Amino acid sequence: MQYRSLLTKMKTELQDEVQYFLETEFDVLNMNQLLDRELAFYFVKYECLNCHENKKIFRQGFCYDCFQSSAKVGDWIMKPELSTAHLDQEDRDLEYEKKVQLQPHIVYLANSSAVKVGVTRKTQVPTRWIDQGAHEAIEILEAPNRYLAGITEVALKNHVADKTNWRTMLKNEIKDENLIEIRDQLLQYIPDEAKDYVIGNNKETNINFPVIKYPEKLKSLNLNKAQNYKGKLVGIKGQYLIFEDQTVFNVRNNEGLVVDLELV
Repeated sequence: MQYRSLLTKMKTELQDEVQYFLETEFDVLNMNQLLDRELAFYFVKYECLNCHENKKIFRQGFCYDCFQSSAKVGDWIMKPELSTAHLDQEDRDLEYEKKVQLQPHIVYLANSSAVKVGVTRKTQVPTRWIDQGAHEAIEILEAPNRYLAGITEVALKNHVADKTNWRTMLKNEIKDENLIEIRDQLLQYIPDEAKDYVIGNNKETNINFPVIKYPEKLKSLNLNKAQNYKGKLVGIKGQYLIFEDQTVFNVRNNEGLVVDLELV
């Protein structure tokens, strides 16, 4: 059976074990049900997620022209502290920026390869943690806009990491940490204007991923170059598909690729 898919990040549901769903042209696949099965991927073409033209993907599923112009990929996306909608100042499209930036944002700690600090919209909890492959996470504060969350993250990342080591995460070379204790140690570094938004939350969220076998060595699949690949799916973590031959495929990093997926 074969399915065509314009790759976008897999949808997820937090259950006892995270459920993963891949959208295809006419269907939605529950990827958990494909564990321990042979899958084949064939590169078909590019399709920019913004203009939908067959143009080479530059970043985040966008072609170069759209990446330079679309409000959906402004600098404030990756650097929340650059948000200016709360000042009524436009970056690329003030209406869109107000819609996204002027809503509740969560500053959190997540443990994927090590404890890191991050920012996400409240509506993206716990999705953001799942996408990062975190096995535990806790909220620190809920800010009313992206800017306040961003400056808090900047202040805290002087004392805790803000990046995930994807190799460590995928090998599952992790250890449990006391996130409540680490959170409490970091409270002193929160900027004054954000301190009123600290959450008195003493509950960690624990996340279990559908993995039969973790890889010991990693081979990252570049479907642009390889054009096709076949392997047995043995795990899903973060936004990665893990195969028996220790190949890993980051679905999110390949957004904008149109592929044919065959169930062998």
